[in-house]
Amino acid sequence: MKQTILILIMLTFSSILALAQEEELTKKEKKQDKQYNTEMKTLFGKHRSNGGYGAFWMGYSTIDNKHSLQFGGRGSWIIQHSFAIGFGGSGFINEYHYDITLDKDVFLTGGYGGIYLEAILFPKQPVHLAFPILFGAGGISFVSYNDPDWNTNFVEDYEAFLIIEPGVEIELNLTRFMRVGFGTTYRYPTSFNAGQVSGSADTESLRGFTYNITFKFGWF
Repeated sequence: MKQTILILIMLTFSSILALAQEEELTKKEKKQDKQYNTEMKTLFGKHRSNGGYGAFWMGYSTIDNKHSLQFGGRGSWIIQHSFAIGFGGSGFINEYHYDITLDKDVFLTGGYGGIYLEAILFPKQPVHLAFPILFGAGGISFVSYNDPDWNTNFVEDYEAFLIIEPGVEIELNLTRFMRVGFGTTYRYPTSFNAGQVSGSADTESLRGFTYNITFKFGWF
């Protein structure tokens, strides 16, 4: 009888210990699941946020109805994974084209920069959306190809402007420190008129879409 009671006590104690260990393991698993569900997800590994990034981008646009190359960069501080604020700039140049008034080849070139604000939707997902917007100022030059023999250019006219440029991007979290985005922006410059001799460089010349690819490096 004593042996039976001892065995029952040992079995009861073992059962209580097993249940306690199982409960502790369940709590640990739940904690791990919670951490997993809240951490950044990437296409090629885990991701942590340290709150900032640097980026460069390049894109295609039309300026004055001519093919145009654009390029730029920015640096931003990220708040709570979902909002970024920073500074950046952009440069542009369109293709050479003949101006009948000047009887020369001409092109438009310039740049602008300012404050970037960026809202980021579902930033912890490997594929998500971002909505950058630029508030800034810049300038545009109306340039003629002055001397083919010496390969020199001459600035015929120059104008300054203010600009707002909203955009949307599809971003991919490639690794914990790199993202790539594919998007478009739209330029809204204030009124200007450069190249008044030919009248070909005004606000409508610069207004339009840019289609770009952006590379971001940092801690998100």
